[in-house]
Amino acid sequence: MLFKTTRVKIIGLFGSMTLCLFFIMISIIYGYTDTPWQMVIDSFLRFDGSNEHLIIQNTRVPRALIAAAVGASLGIAGVLMQALTNNPLADPKIFGINAGASFFIVVAVTVFSITSLSTFVWIAFAGAAFSAAIVYMIGSFGQEGLTPMKFTLAGAAIWALFSSLTQGLLVVNERALEEVLFWLAGSVQGRSIDYLYSVLPYLMIAWLSSLLISRHMNLLAIGEDVAKGLGQKTGLIKLAAACIIVLLAGASVAIAGPIGFIGIVVPHIVRAFVGIDYRWVIPYSAMFGAILLIFADVCARYIIMPQEVPVGVMTAIIGTPFFIYIARRGLVKR
Repeated sequence: MLFKTTRVKIIGLFGSMTLCLFFIMISIIYGYTDTPWQMVIDSFLRFDGSNEHLIIQNTRVPRALIAAAVGASLGIAGVLMQALTNNPLADPKIFGINAGASFFIVVAVTVFSITSLSTFVWIAFAGAAFSAAIVYMIGSFGQEGLTPMKFTLAGAAIWALFSSLTQGLLVVNERALEEVLFWLAGSVQGRSIDYLYSVLPYLMIAWLSSLLISRHMNLLAIGEDVAKGLGQKTGLIKLAAACIIVLLAGASVAIAGPIGFIGIVVPHIVRAFVGIDYRWVIPYSAMFGAILLIFADVCARYIIMPQEVPVGVMTAIIGTPFFIYIARRGLVKR
């Protein structure tokens, strides 16, 4: 743990917020055509309706803000999932939650021809909740109950199932394939600010709720029996955490597709800085998740310039080595 005192942790948190704002500016400035800093500032202070200012306001800014919101949400979701499952490999994508949300959205597009953003949000929530419930039930089978290994295997199985069903639907509907293929890879490109507005109320509720239960997560991390002995209603805390995860994962999938590995990488990095106190781990994970996804999105613009790689591919490139490293360490209890 690098940040050992409360004062240092507070300074570090404000520093990470500043760094996040800096990366948002980097995302606005750099791309297929680099934009001068002064032009970005002028687009806010002296907007003149030029093409350059319109691109900044309607394309670059929404993209940066969406990446920050999704990254923060996935970082928090990863923290809560790892806390609930005692599994350092827990992540909304690895455990099939993103795949369930994606499958429900693809069904809505291909079968029911739904295109409403507000409807997508609720469909994604339903898919995420349905997938999470199935994974939990499958992982709980057997005399030993829910274990990290069984939970991981159940998540991988559900992820494979929903991914296969999604691909099958798209194969028989070429038109829908063209519409959602880039989205399925995970991308924040081409999203208007309306995408963010449609899910922001739910994200804000989830962000605030995660902070409110952080103290209870510390108690739960000591051990469920100990927590019950101290008077905690562990079932209620687990249910609240699960609902927050569904909100965060469902909203993220609705606007950016199934982006993975942010929820795995970020919590481990954060714990190296602030330890295992969830009152600090959760807000730090939000900042680090936002920074990591923005960084990945900026890098995705330069890999095959002038084309762009979906940011979900970049997070996989960044996260896969880390995933292998954590897996080799073993499923140690957190």
